[in-house]
Amino acid sequence: MITFYSILLTLSVYIFARFIAAKYSSPLTNPVFLSTIVIIFLLVISNVSYDEYIPAKKMMTYLLGPATVALAVPIYKNRRLFAKYYGAALVGISIGLVTTIFSAIILGYCLQFSRMVILALTIKSVTVPVATEIGRILNGNIPLIAAFVIITGMIGAMFGAKLLSLFKITHPFARGLSIGTIAHGIGTAEAVKEGEVQGAVAGAAMGIAAVLTSFIIPYGIDFFI
Repeated sequence: MITFYSILLTLSVYIFARFIAAKYSSPLTNPVFLSTIVIIFLLVISNVSYDEYIPAKKMMTYLLGPATVALAVPIYKNRRLFAKYYGAALVGISIGLVTTIFSAIILGYCLQFSRMVILALTIKSVTVPVATEIGRILNGNIPLIAAFVIITGMIGAMFGAKLLSLFKITHPFARGLSIGTIAHGIGTAEAVKEGEVQGAVAGAAMGIAAVLTSFIIPYGIDFFI
């Protein structure tokens, strides 16, 4: 019964959050951010523990697989665009990854974080399933890694498009590439709202960034932290 309640609650809150986001455009009304805050609040006042919520979470998380595979459709439809910009895309993704990894390491050292926290920060920009597997290889703190990944995705989804507009970056390919590289799946969901090209490029960038990070972090992290 609690599982059914949790699924219904999650879907209802997300639909409500989408409605609010459409009516009042603001980083604070981003559907993922707003629905997360509301769900946590409702679970607390309903005395539903996280352990009780887990079965519902697992059922909904399972649907991420088909949703991710569905991104292949716009990628295929825009394959000629990828062929045109593949060189610039690889350079952009590589620079984005190096920047996000080393900025996390520098920030961690400046704030005197432990090695475990710095490690979690370095893989914050890849999707949760990939980040947690990298974390297991390196004996990292999986809940901490997942939390940083989700927070990064939320921040990217909330402010990514606005920052790109602030810096006059208007090309659909560049916008999708930036958001997908840094804000993984949550950011990609927002990029899709801008247009098919942005969504397709963000989905491809998310996948490529995950593959590259899977090689860079396990083999290179010991040299830096």
